[in-house]
Amino acid sequence: MPSSPIWQRGNVSASTQNQALAALLFLYDAVLDRPLDRIEGVVRARRPRRLPVVLNHDEVARVMQHFQGEPWMVAMLLYGAAMRLMEALRLRVKDVDFKRRELLIREAKGNKDRITVLPTALVEPLSRHLAAWRLHHAEEDSQGRGRVRLPEALDRKYPEAGRAWAWQWVFPAARCYRDRETGGIFRHHIHESMIQRSMHEAARAAGIMKRASCHTLRHSFATHLLLDGYDIRTVQELLGHNDVKTTMIYTHVLNRGGRGVQSPADRLCAPESGSEAGPGQARSPTRAASSAKTQAPPPVGSGGAVGRTSVDRSTEVEG
Repeated sequence: MPSSPIWQRGNVSASTQNQALAALLFLYDAVLDRPLDRIEGVVRARRPRRLPVVLNHDEVARVMQHFQGEPWMVAMLLYGAAMRLMEALRLRVKDVDFKRRELLIREAKGNKDRITVLPTALVEPLSRHLAAWRLHHAEEDSQGRGRVRLPEALDRKYPEAGRAWAWQWVFPAARCYRDRETGGIFRHHIHESMIQRSMHEAARAAGIMKRASCHTLRHSFATHLLLDGYDIRTVQELLGHNDVKTTMIYTHVLNRGGRGVQSPADRLCAPESGSEAGPGQARSPTRAASSAKTQAPPPVGSGGAVGRTSVDRSTEVEG
């Protein structure tokens, strides 16, 4: 009998195997009313741990150049405030604090609230956007249109709150819709597929070869903050992670080229002081051996190796 797991023999992903197992458990529990106690020999597949796709500063700038209008502002929130896509689209007017440069994210992942930073570069364009949208909303409200849905049971507790400016979406949809139950005319926020399509087109137009998505901008936010020297606890709070271990996945960017190790092949191509060897030209074995004999060994505990030039040791100290 094959020793490999069934999801590997069937050439399916771990999520597909777990979905099939959950479907069987639901069938026996909810449909057949015969709950399964314990299935011998069945284990849940473990999803492989992958490093996130991250764009560097230049790639982010190139992508942002191909956004316009509301999609640009949403993309700026994803990258500049570490917001998830649906968190940005569900943002209400009352949750934007221009004076404190803060954004209050309600009912985020795990049904938690958190505060994140409002990018200064977004203050002026977002203010103009909301000013224009407020005039349009006042005109619609006078016609009895343009209400928004409130979370949970607030519609029943505050029947007129759906008309208030404070509860309006920051990024409203272009058209209203009629509710089938109440018959009222409501307005939803813009659909997530609009931003996803804009991100795909912007990445392609910018010549990005990486598999960049809207969530890639959030990954890039965390990565760039760590590179700028911010502590990981601050990044954890801005991202809204429960455990710092989740945030630590972004620390892989602090290691340069295989955990920060300098490849010995780079020393083969490094020109000697006063020599004419250029990049790609290996040092002469005879000259390298004689150089190693004439140089004094480094002091004990200095971390240097016999045969390294003084330039190499100074580079290690400064790095």
